[in-house]
Amino acid sequence: MNSEAPANYCIIINVGNHTLSLFKNGVLYKSYPVAVGKSSTPTPIGNFKIKNKASHPGGPFGARWMGLSATSGSYGIHGTNNPGSIGKNISNGCIRMYNKDVIELSNLVPTGTTVKIVV
Repeated sequence: MNSEAPANYCIIINVGNHTLSLFKNGVLYKSYPVAVGKSSTPTPIGNFKIKNKASHPGGPFGARWMGLSATSGSYGIHGTNNPGSIGKNISNGCIRMYNKDVIELSNLVPTGTTVKIVV
């Protein structure tokens, strides 16, 4: 029987630095480059949770989709079919990741994981 407590993950997205940082039990586990919203459709700032996940969602969403609990619209962390967009303010408010990165992240974090988006 495994007596270890499950890992407690938290994601912090810094829109100014174009980074997504994954914390495991309060310690920085890994950091990823991301694309964020453009000025006309900014990424929402605040505290959210991952409310749903999908593999191969189709369209421009790349290999994975992790929907956020934002009430101001439909936002998520997802892959991209445009890897050249990573590191830019270019999306309609979502957080874009390289497909290999979003697959890794999606496999690590469960639904309900806290996501903090900061400037």
